[in-house]
Amino acid sequence: MTEDSRLRETMCLLARSMFDRGLTGGSTGNISARTADGGLLVSPTGTSFGRLDPARLSRFDAAGRLVDGDPPTKEMPLHSAFYDTRSTAGAVVHLHACHSVALSMMPEVDPDNFLPPLTPYAIMKLGKVKLLPFFLPGDPAMGEAVRGLAGKRSAVMLANHGPVVAGKDLEAACNAIEELEDTARLAMMTRGMSPRGLSEDEVARLVRTFDVEWDA
Repeated sequence: MTEDSRLRETMCLLARSMFDRGLTGGSTGNISARTADGGLLVSPTGTSFGRLDPARLSRFDAAGRLVDGDPPTKEMPLHSAFYDTRSTAGAVVHLHACHSVALSMMPEVDPDNFLPPLTPYAIMKLGKVKLLPFFLPGDPAMGEAVRGLAGKRSAVMLANHGPVVAGKDLEAACNAIEELEDTARLAMMTRGMSPRGLSEDEVARLVRTFDVEWDA
């Protein structure tokens, strides 16, 4: 099996896993990964994470030209913005995950630090998550909003829409976005209960110990 074939299979396997566990439903969500030659593999438009076909993934060359497969997701500007501004980005995942979307609607959420500090792992895997305003699906302005962050955030939350996370590879991006959704679920489960989260000192120790991007 070639490296390209392995990447295709891995993308479809991880997407199916997220679909099967209800992290995104129907034909929602999109996923992409950098190829060895500097191109991209991208989930096609209108496809379900539960039924991605490795042979039909959208294939872009290093110059950004579609060279094989079906037409890509309409959220390509969002994916391109992360790749263009974060040199470490090897994969990007966008889900329509229920708990994070619900949390994005809550009035008390801090737009600069979307997730409350409830567990160490969201801090370690995501840093601060930026809450972006609502955009129409497919609006190129989403990509421009990500570009406006100048590569300083690995994750954003699109209000009333869903999370988007860039990682060093597919597995890292998927693990991080699942951590985002899990933390949002905890926040919604404990909303109004005054849960004991991590202290500022505990957050600072995590940031130092695990070299987390935090002050941006």
